[in-house]
Amino acid sequence: MKIIILGAGQVGSSVAAQLASEANDITVVDTDSRRLRELGDRLDIRTVHGKGSFPTVLRQAGADDADMLIAVTSSDETNMIACQVAYTLFRTPTKIARVRESAYLSRGGLFHNDAVPIDVLISPEQVVTNYIKRLIEHPGALQVLDFADGKVQLVAVRAYYGGPLVGQELRFLRQHMPGVDTRVAAIFRKNRPILPQGDTIIEVDDEVFFIAATQDIRAVMSELRKLEQNNKRIVIAGGGNIGERLAEAIESRYQVKLIEMNRARADHLAENLDRTVVLHGSASDKELLIEENIEDVDIFCAVTNDDEANIMSSMLAKRLGARKVMALINNPAYVDLVQGGEIDIAISPSQATIGTLLTHVRRGDIVNVYSLRRGAAEAIEAIAHGDQRSSKVVDRSIREIKLPPGTTIGAIVRDEEVLIAHDSTVIRAEDHVILFVIDKKHIRDVERLFSVGLTFF
Repeated sequence: MKIIILGAGQVGSSVAAQLASEANDITVVDTDSRRLRELGDRLDIRTVHGKGSFPTVLRQAGADDADMLIAVTSSDETNMIACQVAYTLFRTPTKIARVRESAYLSRGGLFHNDAVPIDVLISPEQVVTNYIKRLIEHPGALQVLDFADGKVQLVAVRAYYGGPLVGQELRFLRQHMPGVDTRVAAIFRKNRPILPQGDTIIEVDDEVFFIAATQDIRAVMSELRKLEQNNKRIVIAGGGNIGERLAEAIESRYQVKLIEMNRARADHLAENLDRTVVLHGSASDKELLIEENIEDVDIFCAVTNDDEANIMSSMLAKRLGARKVMALINNPAYVDLVQGGEIDIAISPSQATIGTLLTHVRRGDIVNVYSLRRGAAEAIEAIAHGDQRSSKVVDRSIREIKLPPGTTIGAIVRDEEVLIAHDSTVIRAEDHVILFVIDKKHIRDVERLFSVGLTFF
């Protein structure tokens, strides 16, 4: 696939790295020649220096025959104009744009071919807000991913000493919970993937990815670790777009305090949020945190646009007694350094956003894609089409399907019914199939598996 990416920032660079490794023809456009040089040295891609919304620059990048434009520059307006130019002059089939400003997003009917021709809108702030909200709703989870409109969830937890299943073989999971059906999709031990079998023994500190119907998630978590009490008190550090949206999303269910440094912004938030207590000050102010009883807080969530401020305020909050701390970290090099120490969960906006992009790049009928383990693994929701003659999966049991190495089918959603995958489970046409792929080099094989007839050459 020939893809033009506008913007060599965190998201653009991460997407370029993901797609270049899958034999796509990638061209990255940016106004920063240093960024382009660094990216070109690291990846097998073309780079073009210039403003992505200019017709001459787009033509130089190969827009005449490009299959897709991904506009993720830091400017909403540049992204929107680039899509307009790509549609009007080059008839680019798929145009994806990052639009951050809620003033654009709240206007219904603005984004279509007769107005601003964007096929897929990405709002990183909303993606990250939803991501954090799910973590708050599932205490103890490292990651919570929704599939099939929320009917099924894939959850990552760290196995703790004392969990009923820790030290036991996986086959005992069903004996422990006869009324709950679940499947362990993958285990990461010391950062190395293990494809789970019935005789696989879960060890302390394993990162376990399991899939289950949403209503059964908490029961399965209790087998791997001591269940944490439900969260009540949340402190959000940073009142930018993400901080405001997060407070708005959770303030009806939790006791929320939001700390904002800028006085005018704090006043704005106090006027627009209904139940959130807005505090003017620095989240790294020890006296302020003590005064606000940080030792009684269930989650401290730092979401400013400054990585160092988020890391330092989270570490301070943890040392002062906050039960769990989360930090938004844009620099991917920091994520692995800090997660699992004093910072419980490091949230990477670019990794959270990439899944939305990959959903539209993947071939076959792919509904959801989540990039996991900093891009090393993927969770995919695909729809099975065709019949036994035209499809490699339809009307076949899972034991009959030749899955690519490192791939597991976790669950199948058929209409409103959730079926946890077992060897005898048969896939039917129009089933939503949820797969876990621990080795990214086999993604193309997974796509071929769900392609009908002669769509691959």
